[in-house]
Amino acid sequence: MRTLLSIAIAVLFFNFTATSQTIGTKVGQIAPEISMKSPEGKTIALSELRGKVVLIDFWASWCVPCRRENPTVVSAYNQFKDKNFKFGEGFEIYGVSLDQKMDAWTNAIAADKLEWKSQVSDLKGWHSEAGRKYGINSIPANYLIDKDGKILATNLRGTQLISVLQSLLIP
Repeated sequence: MRTLLSIAIAVLFFNFTATSQTIGTKVGQIAPEISMKSPEGKTIALSELRGKVVLIDFWASWCVPCRRENPTVVSAYNQFKDKNFKFGEGFEIYGVSLDQKMDAWTNAIAADKLEWKSQVSDLKGWHSEAGRKYGINSIPANYLIDKDGKILATNLRGTQLISVLQSLLIP
C-alpha cells in the first residue's frame, strides 16, 4: 500500500511540474522568448507566432546533419502549415540560425527552399543569444510548442516530426 501511495504522489508531482507555467526548455514549460533579426533586418519575436503550433528549429548552413534534415522540415511545413491542431491553428517554423556569415545563411535558405518567413539569427554562431537561452550545444535541435508557447516535444527528427504533427491534428 505504501508503494502505491508513493507512486501516486510521484505521478501527481510530475503532472503538476510538467504543466506548470515556468519558463524553461523542458516539455510542459513555456519556451523562452526569442527576438532576433531576419535576413532583411526585420526583428521577429517568437511570441508573434502565438496561436499556432510552432517548431523552433536551431540549425546552420555549415551543419551537414541540419542540411540533411531540412527536406523533412520543408515537407512538414508544406504538409501542415494550413492545418488545425488540438493545440493551435496552423503550423509555423521559427528557424534560428547559428551562422556567422550572412551570405552563407541566406544562400542555405534559398538552396534548401526554406520558405517560412520566420528565419532569424544574430550571426554570433555558438554565442547566439537564443542558443544560450535554450542551452543549445549541438545542432540540429528543435522544440515543438503549442499556441500558448508551451513546449510539447523536443528534438523531433525525420518521420518522427511528421508523426507527432499528424497525431496533434484535429480529427
